[in-house]
Amino acid sequence: MRRGFTVTELVVVVGIMIALAGVGLPIFSGMKSTAQSAKCITKLRGLGTALESYLAENGNFFPRIKMGRKSRSGGNNVLEEVLSPYVDGPEVFQCPADHEDYRKTGSSYFWNHRASGLKRTRVLMMGMSRGSSKIPLIHDKEAYHGDEDGTNFLFLDLSAGKDLDFDVKTE
Repeated sequence: MRRGFTVTELVVVVGIMIALAGVGLPIFSGMKSTAQSAKCITKLRGLGTALESYLAENGNFFPRIKMGRKSRSGGNNVLEEVLSPYVDGPEVFQCPADHEDYRKTGSSYFWNHRASGLKRTRVLMMGMSRGSSKIPLIHDKEAYHGDEDGTNFLFLDLSAGKDLDFDVKTE
């Protein structure tokens, strides 16, 4: 009856474990990125709910605010200040994949300043011919969620996602 592993068996077992880790780590990393993107979309939906409350109290007019700020002391006429009464806490303005912009500025998100002060029904963007409900209102400051398609959006219809898809007139 044998009581232990030989060196060869131990090397084979360690090699198999390293190979499995090599395969598993990229899969785990991708799953983590997908989970963070889903959490970010959930936060954007929460900002949509806050924005809906703001619109209800302000005659369906969007706030007159700047796109964002460079530092936390860079003014208060920004999304995170205007919507703060409508959210549970400041962490709603932090994308889970952002560890720098939120710390520096107080938000991971930019506001589409072209909508500032406009009535909800009057927001236009680049001559859109269809899908005007898909005009982005709030979006990630950076592509936090991976590749060039790693940006999440809150749209005019207050839906959220990462698919920026609209047509423009080509007259």
